Amino acid sequence: MDIGMLTTPLSNYSLEEVCELIEDSFIDSLEIPAHPGSPHIDATKLTKKRRAQILMALDDAMLSISSLCYYTCDITVPKKLKSVQATAKKIIDAADMLSVPVVCMLTGFPAPGMSKEETIKKVLPGAFKPILEHARKKGVKIAVENWFQTCLQGIDTFEALFEAIPDEHFGLNYDPSHLVHQGCDHIAPLGMFKDRIFHTHAKDTLIDHAKRAHAGVYADGWWRYVIPGYGCINWGEYIGHLRRIGYDGVLSIEHEDASFDELAGFFFGSNHLAGFC
Repeated sequence: MDIGMLTTPLSNYSLEEVCELIEDSFIDSLEIPAHPGSPHIDATKLTKKRRAQILMALDDAMLSISSLCYYTCDITVPKKLKSVQATAKKIIDAADMLSVPVVCMLTGFPAPGMSKEETIKKVLPGAFKPILEHARKKGVKIAVENWFQTCLQGIDTFEALFEAIPDEHFGLNYDPSHLVHQGCDHIAPLGMFKDRIFHTHAKDTLIDHAKRAHAGVYADGWWRYVIPGYGCINWGEYIGHLRRIGYDGVLSIEHEDASFDELAGFFFGSNHLAGFC
């Protein structure tokens, strides 16, 4: 099982510089945004020359790309859907060019006038259909992150999503941290959706139980996202369950911890995960 990182916090550096910056870490792979204008890989401008440069930089640093990502919620906005689909196809093409197996996306916010469940049933199958058709042709899988503010919130919405979109090329970029602060079981989905977990985020959640008990669950500030090892998740237990279901992909650190600078967080997080990988 590889340890990886989402490169977004290091957007002020070139991809080649990122490879050098993490040289002495336990990080094996990169999750790279590939939307138009992305500083690391812009799928709309991926020439054969740039492809060769990227592959050379990765080879020199002994790194791989676990996924290209396109984290937009516009897929549920009718006026923006065609643009999202076109961009997603270009990113799938870039993944194919770079031999990357997964493109990570989001399910978007609820569509205007609809609940999350209604959006899952009525909007998302059609929205993702041309994306998945293209992904299937290229041998690439689509993995959606379960960010709780999107349509993919609790485990019940996971069930609804895969009932609505049974395509075997469609699965999860599973992030346990989004379930922890909701009080959901973050281990159960591993067994329930073992064939749909294509990529995983390594992000922890720190809960201030005293503040929650004092202010209540509807208050702000009693939980926050942290680097793996600094929150509530038992990563040995979690990784043990991943191994049990046969997952041998990446644990991609998503660094949203204000306690660490943009580089140190990846080193501390990868050091903790290395003890279990």
